[in-house]
Amino acid sequence: MSQADFTVDISQNEYLPEGGDDVNAIVTVTSPGTVAAAPAADPGIAEIIIIDCSGSMRTPPTKIAEARAATAAVVDVIRDGVAFAVVAGTHEAHPVFPPDGRLAVANPATRQAAKQAVSGLLPQGGTAIGQWLRLAHRMFAAYPLASLRHAILLTDGRNEHETPEQLAEAISLCEGVFSCDCRGVGTDWEVDELRRISSALLGSVDIVPDPAGLAADFATMMETAMGKQVADVSLRVWTPQAASVRFVKQVAPTVEDLSGRRTQSGPQAGDYPTGAWGGGESRDYHVCIRVVPAAVGQEMLAARVSLVTSGPEVLGQGMVRAIWTDDEALSTRINPNVAHYTGQAELAQVIQEGLEARKQGDEDTATAKLGRAVALAERSGNEDTARLLAKVVDVVDAATGTVRLKKKVDDADEMALDTRSTRTVRTRK
Repeated sequence: MSQADFTVDISQNEYLPEGGDDVNAIVTVTSPGTVAAAPAADPGIAEIIIIDCSGSMRTPPTKIAEARAATAAVVDVIRDGVAFAVVAGTHEAHPVFPPDGRLAVANPATRQAAKQAVSGLLPQGGTAIGQWLRLAHRMFAAYPLASLRHAILLTDGRNEHETPEQLAEAISLCEGVFSCDCRGVGTDWEVDELRRISSALLGSVDIVPDPAGLAADFATMMETAMGKQVADVSLRVWTPQAASVRFVKQVAPTVEDLSGRRTQSGPQAGDYPTGAWGGGESRDYHVCIRVVPAAVGQEMLAARVSLVTSGPEVLGQGMVRAIWTDDEALSTRINPNVAHYTGQAELAQVIQEGLEARKQGDEDTATAKLGRAVALAERSGNEDTARLLAKVVDVVDAATGTVRLKKKVDDADEMALDTRSTRTVRTRK
């Protein structure tokens, strides 16, 4: 792809008051709406499906049966020529197909063989998700042809057979090697555990409360993965010597703070990973730059934001500017996109804080935080989040955030609100 393929649009109020030193901008990155057809044989893509086969997957018996069916469904979606494998996870990790721990190349025969192997999966043993990730890492590393590497991880339980430190080490090992979409089936797994994995590995996390929903969800995830065509894309932020980056956050379609993942790419420049891109994707990023205040009337380039591949090829570029003014009408005008996404980031935060307070028995804090969430969801038009909140609180007045905690809340509803708290909506036109 060339620079013309991507667009980088900057939305900001560039005017700062005298002494102002923070420049905020929303960077909208859009990939081309049409992409070239995928080649018949595509060794540049590798997929690994990791299925929890611990003892808890036997209850209810439909759970392991639906997991097998979902894995078979996702294997059917894998394109010819794509490298793939299936891993079974317990307190250890075992290659299911191919059984030698390598990746197979998808064709009708290997897909059928994989489904046959998956049909024999039986639940037993414990749960050590770090072991599962480590095996996937070894398998991906042994297949250097792939530049797009993606895993799907399904679990129904907590990571009980290794320490949090061991899981953290495994996650760190896999960062930058492959992306991972995580799904929790049922309600006995930990949202924070899967969120840590999906966040670090630039994937998604969600709950599938009913095992019967697994096949459709898995197939959709794999179809999305098959649509990715540009790997390892980064947002490169250059600032002049009199400026520094305060934070970089993805704010649409989900909130993800990328600030701590900066890697230096040159003098005054740092790269923030965005993962792989498919055709027609659009994502928004909130960039905040700290500058040294200049005199009224002066203008400066606060940042140059580029989208780059590991090549590195520049796919698109935009400029963030700062102009100092003593015109209060100009300097106090808040850019609607910046205001909207600041509220969306706060919405995700107060939902998670409110649910944690509820879990700890602190009803006053939970009511205040979730009430604030209701008000933010109402103001921004985030109807999906508003519906999820209404299953956890009784809404008295959405506009003011007046709510009462429900006495009884279904575990699946609470976990759905938690896992989907970072999903955002775009600014209303």
